[in-house]
Amino acid sequence: MPPPPDELDREINDALSGINLQDLGKQEESEENDGERLWTGTIQGINGNDVIVDIGPRTQGVVSRSEFEEDPVVGSSMRFALHGREDGLWLLSLTGAKEVAAWNELEPGSHVRARVSGQNKGGLELLIGKHRAFMPASQVTIGHEEDLARFIGQTMLAEVMEIDRDKDRVLLSRRKVLETERRAAQAEAAGSLQIGTITKGKVSRLEPFGAFVDLGNGLEGLLHVSNISHKRIEDASTELEQGQEVEVKILEIKDGGKRIGLGIKQLLPDPWDDVHERFPADREVTGKVTRLADFGAFIELAPGLDGLLHVSQLGKDRVRRAGDVLSMGEEVTVRVSGVDSAAKRISLTRLDSRGAVLGSEDAVDSDVIDKNLARPGEGNLGTNLGNLFRDALKKKQDDPD
Repeated sequence: MPPPPDELDREINDALSGINLQDLGKQEESEENDGERLWTGTIQGINGNDVIVDIGPRTQGVVSRSEFEEDPVVGSSMRFALHGREDGLWLLSLTGAKEVAAWNELEPGSHVRARVSGQNKGGLELLIGKHRAFMPASQVTIGHEEDLARFIGQTMLAEVMEIDRDKDRVLLSRRKVLETERRAAQAEAAGSLQIGTITKGKVSRLEPFGAFVDLGNGLEGLLHVSNISHKRIEDASTELEQGQEVEVKILEIKDGGKRIGLGIKQLLPDPWDDVHERFPADREVTGKVTRLADFGAFIELAPGLDGLLHVSQLGKDRVRRAGDVLSMGEEVTVRVSGVDSAAKRISLTRLDSRGAVLGSEDAVDSDVIDKNLARPGEGNLGTNLGNLFRDALKKKQDDPD
């Protein structure tokens, strides 16, 4: 992204520190400096490589035939630049006239071709025709350029940032042209993408909130941390590495390709699809505490599947906060009390069907009683219950802890 105006002004001022634009590459001026003046002349004749031009009463000039794209027509009129005098004839230039016209039409935002003529500590010295210009180092490329000298002698397309003809001051930016070209290329490349397309890219940058993925052709998309996996992830760097190649799905395209949303989890099986088969009601499972809140704890039953263990289901006695009895990362045995796959909710309890805490001594005794009550035709129920209670009492005496 281009720097804000205030920052750009500071960069330019720093680059111009101690530099007089009017002195850049200053050369001795010719004795007659009429190069900036345009004269309208009429073609009078052609003599070999010389084209004779009338530019006023009893005043003629000569221009090289090679400056014309097509053979000039005698009697036609056009504008020329004067570059001196020789043997009583003014030396004219059609190319120079075009340069002067182009110079006069320049304004901030215009694009112009300029030749790099030198380098100084602040940036590059350039020529627009015969006019000197300056390009701050920060405006040469989109990124940082260490070796500015490699541009000397090159002709580059640049954008006029500032022009003051009275002071002969011109500031140019090649970076603005490159950024415009890149935006156009990005828009064209983005036009070939469609939401739902599956493509490959390379992780170019990692942040806690997600990963930036280089999709090629100047396009970069954001893989948000919530779209990396079905399981909960706090930091993208725990799942991805810079430079890693990934297959992603295009989730959204906004602002002509400036904002592209990506996803990986959308290419993976959804753990909620078979949740009823994997975790039916009343099934006891072991999970890990992944989040704690005053109202309860979230228990990870499988990657991408978290259930809520409400504070009211933590024990027989009243519990005010889940953190009073559970800790992060603790493994806990729970019972599935309900599943709502549409809302993606699993309700859990730490109590068995008789209200005892799972895994506790009371829960074990309750389990024994339930199993025996389920056996038909085994004599008097009262007798069986008495035996069960005696067995439970004996167990407590044998194992008081």
